[in-house]
Formats: sequence, structure tokens, C-alpha cells
Amino acid sequence: MASELGPDDVERVARLARLRLTPQETERFAGQLRRILAYAEQVQQVDTSAVPPMSHPFPDPEAPLRDDEERPSLGAGATHRNAPEADRDAGLFKVPRVLG
Repeated sequence: MASELGPDDVERVARLARLRLTPQETERFAGQLRRILAYAEQVQQVDTSAVPPMSHPFPDPEAPLRDDEERPSLGAGATHRNAPEADRDAGLFKVPRVLG
């Protein structure tokens, strides 16, 4: 599967992510993605039949996590500048219609 990934696939993903890539970047990313997928295929081959299933990613589900509190982040101006479409006056992002 990894060897089948080509520039057309990279360009499709770039379009979905609204990225503009040069032909050189497309080729470079295609190679990088092929290596990532090849590694993922190797990981899939690992025998995990003796590994017990986990219901939680941490050994102790009560492990302390950071408090869920408001923190400074990017302002509306910065986020809207990076958005493909935004109504800056209303503070909204425009996205493709999902429901009929």
C-alpha cells in the first residue's frame, strides 16, 4: 500500500488541507508519506495476541491531569488570517455545507 502512494495522492491531501505545494514539495512529501505508511504496515504485523486489551491509555485512570481552565490563545485576527474563508466582522469561519 505504501509503495502505491504517489504525487496525485499528496496533491489530493494538500487540497483537502488547503495547502499549496510546489512540485518539489509534493515529491518530497510523497516519499515521506510512503516511509510513514511502510512503518505503519510493519507495526500492524506485530503479534499483540498476548497483550491484554486496555480500556484507558494510562495505567491509572485517576492519574492527575492538568486542570481544564481557560488559557491565553490566538486571537480572532490571527485565526481568521489563517482561515480559507471567514466573516471577520461576525467572528465566524465559513465552511462547506454539510447537511442538505
